[in-house]
Amino acid sequence: MNLKIAALSGDGIGPEVVLQAKKALNAIAIVFDHEFIFEDALIGAIAIEKTGNPLPEQTLNLCLNTDAVLFGTVGAVSQGPEIDIKSSPIQGLLKLRQALGLYANVRPIKPYNDLLDLSPLKRKIIEDTDFVIFREISGGSYFSEKKINEQGTIASDLCEYTENEIIRITHLAFKTAQKRKNKVTLVDKASILETSRLWRKVVKEISASYPEVAVEFLLVDYAAMQIIMNPKQFDVILTENLFGDILSDEASVITGAIGLLPSASIGNESALFEPIHGIFSEAKRKNIANPIASILSAAMLLEHFGLHLESEKVYEAVQKAIELNVVTADLNPYSKFGTNEVGDFIANYILSKDDLYFKSDNVYIGQSTIV
Repeated sequence: MNLKIAALSGDGIGPEVVLQAKKALNAIAIVFDHEFIFEDALIGAIAIEKTGNPLPEQTLNLCLNTDAVLFGTVGAVSQGPEIDIKSSPIQGLLKLRQALGLYANVRPIKPYNDLLDLSPLKRKIIEDTDFVIFREISGGSYFSEKKINEQGTIASDLCEYTENEIIRITHLAFKTAQKRKNKVTLVDKASILETSRLWRKVVKEISASYPEVAVEFLLVDYAAMQIIMNPKQFDVILTENLFGDILSDEASVITGAIGLLPSASIGNESALFEPIHGIFSEAKRKNIANPIASILSAAMLLEHFGLHLESEKVYEAVQKAIELNVVTADLNPYSKFGTNEVGDFIANYILSKDDLYFKSDNVYIGQSTIV
């Protein structure tokens, strides 16, 4: 398969972790005889610095004419109230999602057995957890009308949804549940919000087309508690933009580190793949950022195009890195391995796992030998 991929590394640790994802994809291309062509472009704070625009026209045109987008992170070192929200780095990502017609952010939550003790939650609570969050990302308060009075003392953010916006992500969530454990949980605040009542109405109507899929409805405050108390009960969580943003970050504590969590943003014609972590400016160019979330986002990219064997190979390589403790310091404070070394190990494992020479006590990945 030939794929043209727009690589938008963005800010902070974005360039470092996206580089490791590229390494993994290049290794996959060699092993499975694919051709992946990467083209880099600016977005976020670096784009503002160089062009004055968080989403330059050149970047947008590239993304509109590629098969997929591999994304890093966007943000500024300081994001206080003095930054104009309309021209902030995050607007580059929000505008890109709109331009590409992306409406479903998909975030899998599945901890690694070797890392269960990293989570602040008890092992017996999180063991065997495996669910996925479907967050609607084209509507809600992030994109609806915003107001602030001249004195700067009264502000509002309208939360607005249409039936069509809810319908398209709901079908996607139910179809995914059919391939998993046949359960969808809608998280809302239907006790108070009219938008949530619309969500419930639409989801109930659509559920009739998927009789084998069980449906439950949870208020967001109760759902937030249940994700911590009993995460194993969930299969597919479906929710609106703001709730999904908060709940998916909350769920990251189950895995023990936000640097492990990938995501995919899906539309009818386009798709974007990114780690859920932020810019982590303190780690920039220090070779300490965890690249696994970005590498797993690349695995989700492969899955999106039906390359399931290839995707499984990436997951296998990541699993092996974790088993052998070839991880960054956020996963093991005593680790001598950095961003580049972890990325190299994973790429080398994909290329030739049987010939990979690795001795954890005294050999760095950069010195490993592929025979």
